Amino acid sequence: MSTIPMATLSSPSSILSSSTTKIPTAKPPPPSPSLFSTKPLATALTTALATTTLLVSPPSIAAQPSTYHLYYGTAASAANYGGYGGNSDKKASAEYVYDVPDGWKERLVSKVEKGTNGTDSEFYNPKKRQEREYLTFLAGFRQLAPKDVVLNNLALSDVELQDLIAGADSFVSEEKKDENGQIYYVYEIDGMGKHSLIAVTCAKNKLYAHFVNAPAPEWQRDKDTLRHIHDSFKTVGQF
Repeated sequence: MSTIPMATLSSPSSILSSSTTKIPTAKPPPPSPSLFSTKPLATALTTALATTTLLVSPPSIAAQPSTYHLYYGTAASAANYGGYGGNSDKKASAEYVYDVPDGWKERLVSKVEKGTNGTDSEFYNPKKRQEREYLTFLAGFRQLAPKDVVLNNLALSDVELQDLIAGADSFVSEEKKDENGQIYYVYEIDGMGKHSLIAVTCAKNKLYAHFVNAPAPEWQRDKDTLRHIHDSFKTVGQF
């Protein structure tokens, strides 16, 4: 900024009277935009807030939590598969429920499969068919055996589960009770590029086992959704 006294600037005739040579008056440099912004304060704050909004924008829709619908399972025997005439009210006759992510597809279980390994229902992610949940049941169980015995018995009719247990990198099992005091065994198995969550309980002289399986990459991406559907499983009705 020019250091010429204000008096000199206000009276140029005094410069001309002291010398016959004209001295060009130096123009002061324009103010620095970074120091003397011409934007009003409100405009500057608005710009700053807009920049901040861009930096902390919410995640994409794809990362948002899933929505679910409730599935009602009847655990009907192979002989009664599909209900009487195929018109049974599944909600009224349900023995268990669990959440299914919207967009997942139901795989129809055959009578043969139901009769051999007890699979009652299954849903899968159409974008990755190995990401799925399903339920099996076995009749004739009044109460749960010890946790390791129950899991080994389930593996007898499930080769995939046998392989997962045999090559597990980590294995966790625990016993939980719901608000009615019903006991659930909960297993979490990680290994061989796959993650599995299993919940097992007994009711109505049946053993119910709910499985949630996913390959390791999908588990890391969708574990919140997969844990939700695992936790949603429960039996219903009078026991």
